Amino acid sequence: MGKLAVLIVLVAAIGIATWFALPSFFPESPPQLDSNEWWGPNDLKGKVDTSIKPFQVKFTDEIIKDLKTRLQNKRQLVPPLEGVGFEYGFNTKQIDAWVKYWSEEYKFAEREKFFNKFPQYKTNIQGLDIHFIRVKPQVKPGVTVVPLLLMHGWPGSVREFYEAIPLLTKQASGYDFAFEVVVPSLPGYGFSDAAVRPGLGVTQIAVIFKNLMNRLGHKKFYIQGGDWGSAIGSSMATLFQNDILGFHSNMLFIQNNCSIFRTILGAFFPSLIVDSHLADRMYPLSKYFTYLIEELGYLHIQATKPDTVGVALSDSPSGLLSYLLERFSSATSLENRALADGGLSSHFSKDQLLDNLMVYWTTNSITTSMRLYAESMSSQNLALGIRLDRVYTSVPAWALQAKNELFYQPPNILKLKYQNLQGVTVLDEGGHFIAFEMPQVFADDVFKAIKVFRDWHKTKTEL
Repeated sequence: MGKLAVLIVLVAAIGIATWFALPSFFPESPPQLDSNEWWGPNDLKGKVDTSIKPFQVKFTDEIIKDLKTRLQNKRQLVPPLEGVGFEYGFNTKQIDAWVKYWSEEYKFAEREKFFNKFPQYKTNIQGLDIHFIRVKPQVKPGVTVVPLLLMHGWPGSVREFYEAIPLLTKQASGYDFAFEVVVPSLPGYGFSDAAVRPGLGVTQIAVIFKNLMNRLGHKKFYIQGGDWGSAIGSSMATLFQNDILGFHSNMLFIQNNCSIFRTILGAFFPSLIVDSHLADRMYPLSKYFTYLIEELGYLHIQATKPDTVGVALSDSPSGLLSYLLERFSSATSLENRALADGGLSSHFSKDQLLDNLMVYWTTNSITTSMRLYAESMSSQNLALGIRLDRVYTSVPAWALQAKNELFYQPPNILKLKYQNLQGVTVLDEGGHFIAFEMPQVFADDVFKAIKVFRDWHKTKTEL
């Protein structure tokens, strides 16, 4: 009887494994999306100016006065519990110092000038005015200029890349190329328009960004992204496999039946899935699920009721500050939760973080930025995302994996989709906002990956 029970369990396990893995053996073809889907007001169809216009960030006296008034007239906040850091969220004992700096010491004119240090533009794509930074390198003869699209996520902005852009737009030692970087604000984020109707998720943004690069004269180009930028990049690398020359991501992640099965299998036999020295980044799964419960509450709120929480965050700059900076704290390292200041001063300057807040505050875009969660997790877009994760991509890919990134998957899982995974860089430090936190490490890895991609394309051409 005991042997029979074991046999039944074994057969059941094989059946479940087959059910999970079978769809991966019959991958789907990429869906065809409408490249002209309209996201702006219907009465502007056929009437918008699609030229490329210069743009500059402006912190007007009216905006500054209103912001300072709100900061200086905030209510007395409820004190934190004794002996806690950021375990309950942003420690309210820290708020006064941040508010004082923002209202009295943050140099608005100087920071405005900083924001405008790179050329910026707007152009209308599918009914939305899309803002982007575009920096072309000045290089010597014989040095190739390579187009690179950089994509941010939430609660970041184009500000995340300001320290990395100068590193990418000059020739680095040992390389015969430099990057022309294009850094757009996601639709609904900062200086880019938001959609006026439901449906604009990461896959639809992938279409917008391809159209943007085409308008700038780049039919083929490289892409880089983290957070939502990674999800958008994954869609681009799947939908436009003949146009994307390579995909570098600091949050490469897939979710299909086979990846789920392998992840569960590794919970029982870790050595089959992940190198022993990296096993603690995935297992035990109980730690992973605890993390999801403790840290992703914001995601559920934004995926279901973004407009409700948006009222509070649009009305209170100190509320916006605490909501966004708490994410920069724990997403950089979970250990920051135990620190009185959330570890923010260990990784970023006040000006860096307040710059990012200014992008959201001055444009009143926190609500529209959070809607991306609701749109991407609608039943229609979730089904589309699941379908895309079942589609193999031949685009060369590279994963930069920081120690404290939100998720980790080893190459044998990533290759279930990214069959042309050219390399992985595993860091023993760093967090979710790697370009912002460690710009030199980030830029070095991008150069390294793109060189491998370029060499691969040369070999393919020669064959």
